[in-house]
This record gives sequence, structure tokens and C-alpha cells, in this order.
Amino acid sequence: MSKECEHNCEECNQECESRTEAPKSLIAQLNKDSKVKKVIGVVSGKGGVGKSMVTSLLAVLMNRYENHTAILDADITGPSIPKAFGISERAKGNDEGIIPARSKTGIEIISSNMLLENDTDPIIWRGPLIGNMVKQFWTDVIWDNIDVMFIDMPPGTGDVSLTVFQSIPVDGIVIVTSPQELVSMIVSKAVNMADMMNIPVIGIVENMSYFLCPDNQKEYKIFGDSHIEQIAADFKIKTIAKLPIEPRLASACDNGIIELFAGDWLEPIVKEIDKIKGKGE
Repeated sequence: MSKECEHNCEECNQECESRTEAPKSLIAQLNKDSKVKKVIGVVSGKGGVGKSMVTSLLAVLMNRYENHTAILDADITGPSIPKAFGISERAKGNDEGIIPARSKTGIEIISSNMLLENDTDPIIWRGPLIGNMVKQFWTDVIWDNIDVMFIDMPPGTGDVSLTVFQSIPVDGIVIVTSPQELVSMIVSKAVNMADMMNIPVIGIVENMSYFLCPDNQKEYKIFGDSHIEQIAADFKIKTIAKLPIEPRLASACDNGIIELFAGDWLEPIVKEIDKIKGKGE
């Protein structure tokens, strides 16, 4: 340390034992009128595995357990959350911030589709703009005392995933996959990214795991044998859940009535989420 040290580390570029400057956090601040206790990311290594449906089901289930839940739809270019909940209104705002929509059972939702004139208009933006919108959904939206927020992430490990993990205090992630053999590699990418960002993996959901024939009650593996147990063992993930191919679930999403679904397939994941103490609590 220099003999003339004034202990003003912000203006000093020397490294010494007395340096007191702390690393700057990249976590974005919530709106002053917001409160979010727990944040869970829902991710997938590839598209088409039902990630948004799983996000919706988890939010509905947690809401049924008397948690005030919310969904931040971070899939900016492929938003589908409003459709599943039958929400067609545009987002509103005031001088304090953006007001999220509320579903029929009170789940708070924000999505890029709610900012468009027509929900079929494409969003043709580069990565930085998309990342900034996701961050604004966290900082500018007024979230009303949320117990559990689910973030519906876009597939893959690109810009938006990095923005979410760096800018939002995510307490854990749920990985959604399907039975195909290739998913082992895909899941490993998601697990490794979470590990690099020091975010725990809560569990894995295998969607389209089987089809239960209504005539003989037999399970048919339409997409091949399940590999989820082996994948979970390889990555030391304790909690798994299997979702069947269920036409009624697809119909509920298409008709905006996902809140009416019946089924306990995701109970193991929900119980694990309930155990987590969020950074906002």
C-alpha cells in the first residue's frame, strides 16, 4: 500500500491488501412499488418440448397452494403465455410503471405480445434489444407482492438466458425436456450453464413422456423409452416429473383455459420449489 494512500479505492487503480472496493453487482433493481420473493426460471435446451406449457402449469399449481404467482414471459420472439391464459388485452401503465395483466385466478403476467398492436406481429430485433426488454419486464413492471415468479425462458443458452441469469436474482431453474435420446446432450448444456451461473437445478420435467390409452389404460412410449432417470442421476438431480401426451392439456392451452387443468404430474417439482427460500424473502 502506498504511504500516501487516502483509502479512496474508487479512484485508485492499484491493487493492495487494503483495497475495499467490492465487485459491482449486475442484478437489476425492481420497481420501487414491486416485491418478488422467489424467482424460478423454466428452461429448455431446444424448442418444441412444451416449456411454456410447463411454466403455465407450475404457476397454476403454485397459485392453487395459496401462493401469489406471476409469469415473466422472456420468450420475446415466441410468446405463448398470454394465449394459454386467454389474455388478449394490451399492457397498461402509469407514471410509476407497467401494470401486468391478471389471469382469471389472479396470476400476474407480462409478455411481449401484450405490447403489440396485433398479437401476430413479429418482433424482429437483435439480441441486445431483446435482452433489454426482458430486463425492463423486471425493473419497470409493478409486481404486486409476488410469492413465486416463473420466468418462461427462450430455448437454448443465448443472450436472453445470460441476461436473465445476470440481471435477475433467480433462485433455481426447472429444465424441460422430452424422451428422445439426443436430449442428454441438450440437458447437459442447460445444467452446465446453470452451474456456471451458480444457480441450482430444482428438477427435470420430461414432457410427452408417454401416452395413456383411454381404452386399455396402457402406457405407450410414442417418442421412445424415457432417459430422464439416467440423466438425473448423471447430474445428481434428485427431482423428476413426467408429463404424458395429454390432448386435454393442449386443448386447454389453445383455448386459454389452462387454469382449469386437472393432474398431479408436477407435484414433485412444486414441492421442491415450495422448500426454497427466495432471495427476496
